Amino acid sequence: MSSRFPDGKSLTRRRFLGSAGASLLLLVSRSGQAAASTVLAVRVWPAKDYTRITIESRESLVFTHQTVHNPERLVVDLEGIELNEVLQSLPAKITGQDPYIQLIRAGRNRPGVVRLVIDLKSEVVPQVFTLKPVGEYGHRLVLDLYPTEPVDPLLALLEKLSPEEAAAGGATPPAKTDSKPGRKVAEAERKPAEAARREAPVEPPAAQAPPKDDQGVTRLITIAIDPGHGGEDPGAVGAAGSFEKHVTLSVGRRLKARIDAEPNMRAMLTRDADYFVPLQQRVSKARRVQADLFVSIHADAFISPTARGSSVFVLSDKGASSTAARWLAQKENSADLIGGINLGIKDDHLARTLLDLSQTAAINDSLKVGKAVLGELGGINRLHKGEVEQASFAVLKAPDIPSILIETAFISNPEEEARLNDEAYQDRMADAILRGLKRYFAKNPPLSKSKLARLD
Repeated sequence: MSSRFPDGKSLTRRRFLGSAGASLLLLVSRSGQAAASTVLAVRVWPAKDYTRITIESRESLVFTHQTVHNPERLVVDLEGIELNEVLQSLPAKITGQDPYIQLIRAGRNRPGVVRLVIDLKSEVVPQVFTLKPVGEYGHRLVLDLYPTEPVDPLLALLEKLSPEEAAAGGATPPAKTDSKPGRKVAEAERKPAEAARREAPVEPPAAQAPPKDDQGVTRLITIAIDPGHGGEDPGAVGAAGSFEKHVTLSVGRRLKARIDAEPNMRAMLTRDADYFVPLQQRVSKARRVQADLFVSIHADAFISPTARGSSVFVLSDKGASSTAARWLAQKENSADLIGGINLGIKDDHLARTLLDLSQTAAINDSLKVGKAVLGELGGINRLHKGEVEQASFAVLKAPDIPSILIETAFISNPEEEARLNDEAYQDRMADAILRGLKRYFAKNPPLSKSKLARLD
């Protein structure tokens, strides 16, 4: 005879119901998993460095992948999902200008499995990994397609010089400035003093003697310009929908054009399009070209829309100079989590570099150039603080390169957001930064080094 529970139902019946319930729960769970794994978005970020494909879903995707040769293809099977309109839109996102992808085909391979076939223009080294939800993003499957021979920032920089310019230490031709972003601020809203400054020539405060090497040959000053955020990482978003990553790239391009037009100066962008670059790779690129200075460009944001003004930050090895500086550093250092890096890839040498805090000389020089730039920014915009601030920014941790981080203005402030989207204001911002850089180098000529930079 079956034993009884207080409710009068038998143990045998309870066991049967428990077993049936478990089976039903399993069926619901599987069905729910299939529904929960629905693909929400697909994005493609083509660049010279690499092309990234991101597939975003409600739950972490189960997948397998393999490379196929002759012709070159990457085959990815997504399990536990069905083909939907979002996945069907992926092939249309590939353009002929993509450096690595010829086309993508997406189709139902078998029930519950969608197959992506990525036809490649050449052999690539794929990195396929998943990212947990962060910020506005859900689960992401990331396909990074790298060339078999990584793009060398030094060679890319030298390719922009003619043989005569490279030999003589001349500058590169002016780069084309970005015609975006779009909104214009009415001329009547601009202060007359600002209009006057826009017409002022960009000149150093004193005659600048070009730096020379040991043989008395004039050499180039190399500036690494780092437009913050990019690709999967939009940075801060203004009330009107402006993305920080677009503002920083536009200002960065304008600054590069002005630096390249200067005698004996040249500039390198850590990113020249809308794609994500991990923080440590930004530092690595600057060191690869043996930059004399690293300038990271950002557009600040704060929880209050009334915060405003421009700022300049440098690295601190003793803690942040203010609570706001510490908060900002933590926010900027989270870019890798949002942009998405493959944590399975380790670079021990670079890790040691980023942890090296024996940077007293570089920090001292950073403070000098930061002060020069901050003084010029005060001529075109209100300053958030009247002195250079310090905090532990990961992107400023090159041990041998003076580095500054410029917060051009608060994109979270509606008035400053409008100015940041004004092309004329972006031009004035680039002019002011250049004036600060020239003021610094006029008083602190860089030490002698090879014109072509070291390759280590």
